[in-house]
Amino acid sequence: MKDDRRSPFRDAGTDRATAREVPDTPQTRAPAYRLAFADDEFLCRDELRPVRLQLELLKPQMMLDEYGVESTVVLFGGARIPSPDDRDSARTETLAGLAEYYEEARKFARLVTEASLNTGGHKNIICTGGGPGVMEAGNRGAAEAGGISIGLNIVLPHEQAPNEYVTPDLCFNFHYFAIRKMHFLMRANAVCVFPGGFGTLDEMFESLTLIQTGRMRRVPFLLFGRAFWEKIINWDALAEAGTISPDDLDLFRFVETADEALAIINDWGETSPRGDIPGR
Repeated sequence: MKDDRRSPFRDAGTDRATAREVPDTPQTRAPAYRLAFADDEFLCRDELRPVRLQLELLKPQMMLDEYGVESTVVLFGGARIPSPDDRDSARTETLAGLAEYYEEARKFARLVTEASLNTGGHKNIICTGGGPGVMEAGNRGAAEAGGISIGLNIVLPHEQAPNEYVTPDLCFNFHYFAIRKMHFLMRANAVCVFPGGFGTLDEMFESLTLIQTGRMRRVPFLLFGRAFWEKIINWDALAEAGTISPDDLDLFRFVETADEALAIINDWGETSPRGDIPGR
């Protein structure tokens, strides 16, 4: 990005380049002599955690702004869900059966992206976690429509490359789960949750909590696969126990297909944040 600021001072990039060319002496080789912002070991110190948190929030924010991304449609879902072509290699029969949701995520992302392109291509950009499974399906559908998509990857103990369908300029990598979650939701116009495991459940409940407590707009919130979600979560039991309000069950809708999801999103209605929490 071109820096249009009018400043009488030398910029940091110029000084960083100049510092590489200084004479090799015991003094210039010492860690103390390194420019602070060019010193990886210094930046990784525990005391610099607040700075790293700020950098992880700021870098994607600036790059998304520069790319013109105004809003997103977020897809959460399991990394282990196979494509229909790979269902025979699934670890369980249930996983093999969930392959249909790979196709629905792919189709949904394609339809959302086509609609976005018809209005300039800056709104409702597909955003996933950038990995395999449902995430791959979402980025793949966007690519097949000829549009861009975002991948918010995170460093894991096992090596994992981003899926091949994420737009390279919008493929980010995170150290902090908390900052990654913020970027999932900061521009979200809708949240779509497909079957998944711990990570998907974490993302789903954290997002619902923000909406429930009025900290986030009541954007369209769709759970793909009623049978899956009702089998693993007894939603009515939560309301009957009084740990949530019956009104909280209206914060989301169950859907089965991409077409059904689009119809509900287009007819969702009011998205203002809650002013109070029912049942409190």
